[in-house]
Amino acid sequence: MADASSLFDGRTVLVTGGTGSFGKQFIRTVLSTTAVKRVVVYSRDELKQYEMQQLHPGEHRLRFFIGDVRDLPRLQRACHGVDLLVHAAALKQVPAAEYNPFEAVKTNISGAQNIIEAAIDQGVEKVIALSTDKASSPVNLYGATKLVSDKLFVAGNAYAGGTKTRFAVVRYGNVVGSRGSVVPFFAERAKSGVLPITDPRMTRFWITLSQGVRFVMDNLARMRGGEIFVPKIPSMKVTDLAAAMAPTARQEIVGIRPGEKLHEEMISVHDARRTRDLGDAYVITPEMDWFPHLDFGGKPVREDFAYTSDGNDQWLTVDQLRTMVAS
Repeated sequence: MADASSLFDGRTVLVTGGTGSFGKQFIRTVLSTTAVKRVVVYSRDELKQYEMQQLHPGEHRLRFFIGDVRDLPRLQRACHGVDLLVHAAALKQVPAAEYNPFEAVKTNISGAQNIIEAAIDQGVEKVIALSTDKASSPVNLYGATKLVSDKLFVAGNAYAGGTKTRFAVVRYGNVVGSRGSVVPFFAERAKSGVLPITDPRMTRFWITLSQGVRFVMDNLARMRGGEIFVPKIPSMKVTDLAAAMAPTARQEIVGIRPGEKLHEEMISVHDARRTRDLGDAYVITPEMDWFPHLDFGGKPVREDFAYTSDGNDQWLTVDQLRTMVAS
């Protein structure tokens, strides 16, 4: 694998959704561990940008752009002089997307196409987009919009034509403690002594924020264009998470919410024939006739392979979950 840190040396990187949980951690890591030339934060909320500025006093490499991924002209301006782009902006709350469906479409789908257009027009070298386990065999609108987004970024490599711009995707599961995740929700509800459990059989993939950031950086370095990278990460039972966070709280079964799966999936059996095992991760390769026959490395998975949270061979114990949440 290429050296992820050296990739950023002397380069300009733009992060959409840069004031979100991932964006802040990614930018903090890049600023502290690489010789990056400039980091551009692209987001909609000026208050969050102001608060983020206070965390980096005197940091001359940091720039802030107010803008929305729905706004192509603004994106094109922000992409001027950018070498690397990390697309983390999205509407990702499942209930909000179900109630405001076309708002999710405009941000997650139209916004993805705008990223592709702006990156190609401005000569960005590498673009990597964040996806979600909900994009594999989606059952809710959020997952469906991210599946479309994934396909747009893969096809963006053909759309780029003879330009240097290349696109790839990273897809991973629930992030410990990110905004809107179950950890802060359980932490708040634990005060009442009762934790709501949708279904005692429910399982989820689990990754820390720092692991997600490192995975994106590593795959920015090794991407060649058209890949969907999936990390090998552990699963956990929702009941175990509840026990880890509030061992004395009563668990109350409330039923699965609309648009929710019992178990999550990151690679479906339908994608198995073009999935390769890289050792630390899987890569789903493009299947289009127009795509050049690149050697993505690794070895093919078995034909009936599927990567699901209940069929995983890595599981977090209650003690491991408690340590992870505490950190």
